[in-house]
Amino acid sequence: MSVSVKPGTQNKPSVWILSGFKAGDTAQMRALADALGWGYDTKHLVYRSTELLSNRFLGVTLAGIDRCRSSALQPPWPDLVITAGRRNEPVARWIKRQSRGQSKVVHLGRPWSPVRCFDLVVTTPQYFVPAAGNVLEVDLPLHGVTKTRLASWRQTWQGSFADLSRPLWAVLLGGDSGPFVFTRQKAIRLASWLNDRLAKTGGTVVVSNSARTPAAAYQAFLETLTAPVRAHHWRAGDDRNPYPGYLACSDHLVVTGESMSMLAEAVETGKPLYIFDMSDCPLAGPGGCRPWWRIAHNYRYKPLTHRLAMRFAPMRMKRDISRIQQRLVANGQAVWVGDDAAITPRQVHSSSLDRAAKRVRSMMTQKGP
Repeated sequence: MSVSVKPGTQNKPSVWILSGFKAGDTAQMRALADALGWGYDTKHLVYRSTELLSNRFLGVTLAGIDRCRSSALQPPWPDLVITAGRRNEPVARWIKRQSRGQSKVVHLGRPWSPVRCFDLVVTTPQYFVPAAGNVLEVDLPLHGVTKTRLASWRQTWQGSFADLSRPLWAVLLGGDSGPFVFTRQKAIRLASWLNDRLAKTGGTVVVSNSARTPAAAYQAFLETLTAPVRAHHWRAGDDRNPYPGYLACSDHLVVTGESMSMLAEAVETGKPLYIFDMSDCPLAGPGGCRPWWRIAHNYRYKPLTHRLAMRFAPMRMKRDISRIQQRLVANGQAVWVGDDAAITPRQVHSSSLDRAAKRVRSMMTQKGP
């Protein structure tokens, strides 16, 4: 099934987005499509368990998707395909081939295929995508948080926080990702820092976990926190998730640093932003650090495979999100949890989304395939 949103007309390019395996990928694609303002169709893809093998060996193929359960892919072919994620690449390239090159393909994030296979790659510093004429590196992942939406969310949610003492410290917790393992000890360290901060500033902590937050870490965080707190427990499909309200109504934002999407959305608010370093050797932490091989949780699948990839994989397949974190701190857009540096609200200027949309518009006005 496909979902249309103001489909293209004769005066506007027709756009397809390929719904990603990861919600974050789909959110980025929708953000770009919304920013372009041309309308779009969402093509929902259902992947086969064998997609990794078929996609790697066959390249341009639909063998990796269950065509009976996925949206129909048939003419008229779109003018523009927006895609993200490894699983979608062969499908996007297949559409371009069927259209005889008339469909432009924009890939968001890190491509597995060579960059020459796409008309435009929009990527971020966490990836090591080689520079090329069809590569645009933006500061942060794309997202749909705008001034207009923040204002709307503020109107919707401000009453929900009216009874809480200010300032409001919104804490957005991610979880295990790549080399980062959210342990009870790290949760206790974050809660202890907040206890110290609120002892000086007063106010209330509003916190939410997420789908990736380990239950033990969230429990340890709440048990350690002595400051006034209102906690939200994430549930799939919860239409009263206060996350938009936290972004719009809080006075300070504290975000676990492994989540690029939450960092990007927090930056857009212009509010004081504190990054909690989820590594085993925090930059703003005390004392020395143990070698990674002496820490038991680093032998789990995700952190171990990440380290192997960083050591042995080709450069374009590596990922280092500390590059984004450090850039935010260097630019004065954030400080580390544990750092006493003063931070003040900022005026948000041209965003990564603005730059990406401008580049796509320029590409689509060019003649020829």
